[in-house]
Amino acid sequence: MKPENAIEVQNITKKFKIYYDKSHSLKEKILFSKRNKYEEKNVLNGVTFEVKKGEAIGLVGHNGCGKSTILKLLTQIMYPDSGTIEMSGRVSSLLELGAGFHPDMTGRENIYINASIFGLKRKEIDKKLAEIIDFSELGGFIDNPVRTYSSGMYMRLAFSVAINVNADILLIDEILAVGDANFQVKCFNKLMEIKKGGTTIVIVSHSLGQIEQICERSLWIHEGIVKEEGTPRKVHRDYLNYMGSLRNHQTEESMNEQEKQQWNVVQLENHSGSGEVRITNIQLIDENNVKRKVFKTYDDLEFIFEYEVYRSLEATNIGISISRNDGLCCYGISTWEDDMGFFSLKSKGEFRLRFPQIHLLPGHYCVSIGIEDNKKNSIDFMDRACEFDIYSDKNEVGAFYLEHQWKI
Repeated sequence: MKPENAIEVQNITKKFKIYYDKSHSLKEKILFSKRNKYEEKNVLNGVTFEVKKGEAIGLVGHNGCGKSTILKLLTQIMYPDSGTIEMSGRVSSLLELGAGFHPDMTGRENIYINASIFGLKRKEIDKKLAEIIDFSELGGFIDNPVRTYSSGMYMRLAFSVAINVNADILLIDEILAVGDANFQVKCFNKLMEIKKGGTTIVIVSHSLGQIEQICERSLWIHEGIVKEEGTPRKVHRDYLNYMGSLRNHQTEESMNEQEKQQWNVVQLENHSGSGEVRITNIQLIDENNVKRKVFKTYDDLEFIFEYEVYRSLEATNIGISISRNDGLCCYGISTWEDDMGFFSLKSKGEFRLRFPQIHLLPGHYCVSIGIEDNKKNSIDFMDRACEFDIYSDKNEVGAFYLEHQWKI
């Protein structure tokens, strides 16, 4: 292993057996032998890469491409079918938060168990205990059994343990969205602090903005190989271009049932407000009235908001905001601010908002929408009501394109 490297992965392969209907007892195996039929799926087909000490890299790619499998191989949760993996130093992983927690033990007891799994000795844990508890913000709950914790409390405790074990290598799989907004900011700042301290980081995330903030290099995993590696901005642009061109050829008619469910972007349970009116569905369409969730910079993008009225209202105002996945608010507007005044909602219907030639640059975006009365009382509000992606073949950076001219 090269002395400057923390991780060396050489030509690893991994395949899994996908059973059609697996038998779970000897009786079932005898009576229903056809249930044991399976097919082998090659997830990794010869992945090779190196990570230098103190470097942060991101793994990107569509669902099922093998990103999380790579992290599990690095943590030795599973082993490759062929190829080699060499790592130098103590490894901490944030893959499945709370794996190893015992539900009947207290949070404090689980800290000792989980930290020992990461390789800390009792004396080391004693020194870190107060810091872990303080970071988790659990306070008086730390001596309660973890089975009494909410899912947010559970994840905060697990994150706090994993992030405070002085690891040489930190492996992260899509879990920077733990807890509320303030805790997420604290987690991100802690991660940047750890990086400055020289920890090697490998992160899997669909939030490309987060990877660009944290990592010096990205690897695009596609069909079991490293399709491209380089600076995050270049790799992410090529990845989004590919995904955009792929998804834009897919129509609703060509989807299977699971894909159609994913296409229904409205989060129906995500409502607050008095409830006289409720948003019931949201569609995103292009200039050809084709439903899409992936658009290109300068495409026409139109939102169709369907609503139900449970009590008619004479004076209402509708507003939306578009934010990038890292929390940056890119744009917000309302009917009142557009000098349309207040209007009545008396029966179910729809309203539309069109952005001709949208100038957003590549990234993952979410839309929040609110309806209020003329006294600014909330009637319906949906945070992150729908999401979409933007891709581009241009090299600009930032959130959106600005018209400009050079004179030299």
